[in-house]
Amino acid sequence: MPFDPIDPLAFTTPEAAIAGDRVIHGEALNTMRQLPDGAFDALITDPPYCSGGTTTSDRTSRSAVQKYVSSDSKSGKAMPDFPDQRDQRSFTIWSSIWLGEALRLVRPGGQALVFTDWRQLPALSDAIQCAGWRWRGIVVWAKTGARPQPGFANGAEYVLWASHGTIDRDHKPPCLPGVYTLASPRGKVRQHITQKPLELMRHLVRTVPADGLILDPFAGSGTTGAAALAEGRRFLGIEGTSAYARIAAERLAGPMTAENGTSV
Repeated sequence: MPFDPIDPLAFTTPEAAIAGDRVIHGEALNTMRQLPDGAFDALITDPPYCSGGTTTSDRTSRSAVQKYVSSDSKSGKAMPDFPDQRDQRSFTIWSSIWLGEALRLVRPGGQALVFTDWRQLPALSDAIQCAGWRWRGIVVWAKTGARPQPGFANGAEYVLWASHGTIDRDHKPPCLPGVYTLASPRGKVRQHITQKPLELMRHLVRTVPADGLILDPFAGSGTTGAAALAEGRRFLGIEGTSAYARIAAERLAGPMTAENGTSV
């Protein structure tokens, strides 16, 4: 039986929204505003980059499918599109607004890990600091199989690491690599245009205390949630595209499997 995503209007109280491991179908910022202060231990998310082109027209007029799905990586199935058309100035302002709301939701001492690409790295780092987070560093995801091009291949994406003030002194996460070399999901395991590797996400959630609650306001196909459950953390995802909200909800309701098909 399909596991339906939850409508944010179904909340009886803000506290009810964070009970259990679930995905809410709703616009990120509006849904976040309904949640209680300091309810989360971490923000781990992959927001729309509003990137994918060398000109403003490329970035604001093309769909996410047109920008991010190349002819050599289409897996024979159509994937739902999602909004991704802001220019860089509006992206920076929008990011500072939702990151400020996320700061309210993550308790002092908690952390944030937010994905971006090379084009939006300066804008996102500004937005994180404008929102009140303390920027702490960058994690590099070196993607294997980058498209060939003259000069240097754009073969990496980045995770900006930040904290809500001083990180808890009594929380001692493992010493994790700052660079990960992993392929993007392909074939049957790829359910989202910009899906991240489950192995990478499992490493990221290990920075969160055991049984900690992770917020992902841009849940996509639910990879952050799958990683959280596999690593013994709790999860609340928000996803604005109904098709992806359903995919994520069903994924979290089913058995947890790795991208090679084995159990996790």
